[in-house]
Amino acid sequence: MNDRLTRSLLNVGHAIDHMFLLIFATAVTSIATEFGFQNWEDLMPYSVAAFFFFGVGSLPAGKLGDQWGRRSMMIIFFIGIGVAAIGVSLSQSTIQMAFALALLGAFASIYHPVGIPLLVQGSTRPGWTIGINGLCGNMGVALAAVITGFLVKFFGWRTAFVVPGLVSIACGVLFALYASRESAPPAKRKSAESSVPAASIARLLFIMTLAATTSSLLFNFSTSSNFELLSDRFLAISRDPARIGLLLGVVYAVASLAQLVVGRMIDKYPLKPVYLWIVAAQALCLALATQLSGWAFYAIQFVFMATIFGAVPFTDAMLVRFVDDSIRSRVAGMRLAVSIGASSLAIFLIGPLVKQAGFTALLWVMAITSVATFAVILNLPSMKRS
Repeated sequence: MNDRLTRSLLNVGHAIDHMFLLIFATAVTSIATEFGFQNWEDLMPYSVAAFFFFGVGSLPAGKLGDQWGRRSMMIIFFIGIGVAAIGVSLSQSTIQMAFALALLGAFASIYHPVGIPLLVQGSTRPGWTIGINGLCGNMGVALAAVITGFLVKFFGWRTAFVVPGLVSIACGVLFALYASRESAPPAKRKSAESSVPAASIARLLFIMTLAATTSSLLFNFSTSSNFELLSDRFLAISRDPARIGLLLGVVYAVASLAQLVVGRMIDKYPLKPVYLWIVAAQALCLALATQLSGWAFYAIQFVFMATIFGAVPFTDAMLVRFVDDSIRSRVAGMRLAVSIGASSLAIFLIGPLVKQAGFTALLWVMAITSVATFAVILNLPSMKRS
């Protein structure tokens, strides 16, 4: 993968993927008001299908990416997710919205098992490549807060889906016209001999899937609740979606830089100890956040989001090192189907949990999830840098 435009569009695709999944969570208060809900928490379960299909859709997406072609699947991703977002904006009932969000999640499922393997093909510094890509993905999280907050305040929540949808469709057209073409689907290329025993790979993938599941739970808990969480801890500005979106966008933008640091470290140091330190800091900061509010909470939010984002590149880096490119999309799809599908439970639980027990309880659940991730990572084999 040497074409600069292709790499750029793939990185933009990661931003689009994460942004679109969080537009609803950022605009949920305004949507709830229009549809007659007294509490935004009551509307959150309607987005569960989006995250469920975001997970389970990874399995067929990965299979098609390897056997049909990753370039073709990425064109479908860009155009499909854009059309689905516009479909959400046209919803006239909560049921219609749930179906449109489910379709959005299905198209969103294409990116991770297809776009990332396409990006790292032949990369000499996979950690750095994944770090840059992760930064772009988290920029999408930041844009979801800033752009959605602005559009909701001045143009309404429906526009917050339409504008990004049109941008994604335009990216799909550019990708179809200018992105590098594949010589053959990955599954039809000659495979390299693996130096890692099959049993060790099976164990590694099992542990990696468990770690990815707990990490995905934490990622969904945080990114899908941070807007309302920050509003709760900043009561003075909790009714201004543009201002709260800007504050949260700054958190995401700064915290996303952790992915560059982690990407560089992945290329230089063994994965396991670095991963353990990041998750340990994650658990500590989340526990501390339960006791804070105001500007003190805002400060700790920078740190715990940096550790959450910083943990993201590890599983992709392990796939690059241990899994042959000819089956990489399928293996990634299997892992993502389990981890993201299971972590869609977080989206279902956020509303009822916060409504019954408050945001402090949610932060404790997140801290305990970090501890579970730490326990899983302890079972990873020690892996030296390639």
